[in-house]
Amino acid sequence: MKRILPLFSYILHPIFISMYATLFYLFCKNDAFTNQEKYYVLFQILIITILVPVLFFLLLRSTGHVKSVMVHETSQRRIPLVLQCFLYILLVKRSIVIARYPELHFFFLGALFSTILALVLSMFKVKASLHMMAISGFTIFAIGLNMHLQMQNPYWAAFLILMTGVVASSRLEMEAHSPNELLIGTCIGIVPQLLFLYLWL
Repeated sequence: MKRILPLFSYILHPIFISMYATLFYLFCKNDAFTNQEKYYVLFQILIITILVPVLFFLLLRSTGHVKSVMVHETSQRRIPLVLQCFLYILLVKRSIVIARYPELHFFFLGALFSTILALVLSMFKVKASLHMMAISGFTIFAIGLNMHLQMQNPYWAAFLILMTGVVASSRLEMEAHSPNELLIGTCIGIVPQLLFLYLWL
């Protein structure tokens, strides 16, 4: 189990959560979009939330500003978090617009505010778990979408709640965070999503 748990820190790394959330959204609203539109949306998410951050990380690593993909040091998180904020703004302004993708738009808006909170906390040398922030935000979004579309399918919510616990265990096993840091990350992931939930639920 000790060998398996760390894998979840990579599989459910924050950089992939936007793609998972988008796939879940398109799956739930399958009939609302053409296949061509789905591929176009996924391509945008791939470029903006995965490829650009990865290339930026490689640049930061080559210049010595970041040491690890997990970004353990609080001071090393600030530049990636600022970049992430700009990428989320680009998404909600240009790609995932409210008129066409209202639920997903508010998910990314919530993710933006969560990232801003994590950035502010890092300024005060408070380390929040970005893994917990991402997976807990995704969980609230999935629960909200389940209710909004009246899917009456509790399995996705149960699965994501389970995965949230697994990620927390993984971060503790890797000694990447204290329980308080996990709690802070969970809170800043959940609260913005809950607040925006009222605007589209």
